[in-house]
Amino acid sequence: MLSGLMSFLRACFRPRSDRYGHTNSDTGGRQDGLLWYKDHGQHINGEFSMAVVQANNLLEDQSQLESGSLSLNDSGPYGTFVGVYDGHGGPETSRYVNDHLFQHLKRFTSEQQSMSVEVIRKAFQATEEGFLSLVIKQWPVKPQIAAVGSCCLAGVICNGTLYIANLGDSRAVLGRVVRATGEVLSIQLSAEHNACIESVRQELQALHPDDPHIVALKHNVWRVKGLIQVSCSPFRSCLSCYFSYLAKNRCGSCHSCLSL
Repeated sequence: MLSGLMSFLRACFRPRSDRYGHTNSDTGGRQDGLLWYKDHGQHINGEFSMAVVQANNLLEDQSQLESGSLSLNDSGPYGTFVGVYDGHGGPETSRYVNDHLFQHLKRFTSEQQSMSVEVIRKAFQATEEGFLSLVIKQWPVKPQIAAVGSCCLAGVICNGTLYIANLGDSRAVLGRVVRATGEVLSIQLSAEHNACIESVRQELQALHPDDPHIVALKHNVWRVKGLIQVSCSPFRSCLSCYFSYLAKNRCGSCHSCLSL
């Protein structure tokens, strides 16, 4: 496991294309009760392992690993993309992100002819806008679509650089080996966007001074508008966004934090 992790974190250069992911019907790994796992797999520069524990009767989460060209062109740039999508209220949003985020990233990489923070930001925003359009379109016949959402944590390794992007309350952690002792130290690479964090509540209140209910304590848990704990995930905030759209009084929580 350790050697696979260290290989995964090294720069990715060799032109090879592989794709891995986990869905309800995935048979590429092993099943042990509610645990699905894959001990060893190959990505562009070494090995990886992944695991999923199903907490609900219906698996609402998705994950993927894409290795090879990060653009629409076979000429590259080459690297590895990892996405973890923590679904909420149903699987629709996480499946949408799983199907569209990496494709948007490849499109914007092709346009810019390189990987960058701006490429990842544009891919996130395009995915958000696409899902919001889907919510509005399906609302008359499938109103429950507005009650589903997903956090989105993505990592990209390209040309020796590791990019981390997070919207929601998932977390990216780097394991670093101390050579002298062999101990593995954990280093947090991302920040959670959760209303239970005081600094997040203060930021929301500062952004929305005219809304005394932008954060509310409900059942001893701080929530945005009394609905969700996540303050910054556009995919998980579509419920708030759509209801605000209907009321012509959008709170802004869906688009105010599109930053890496």
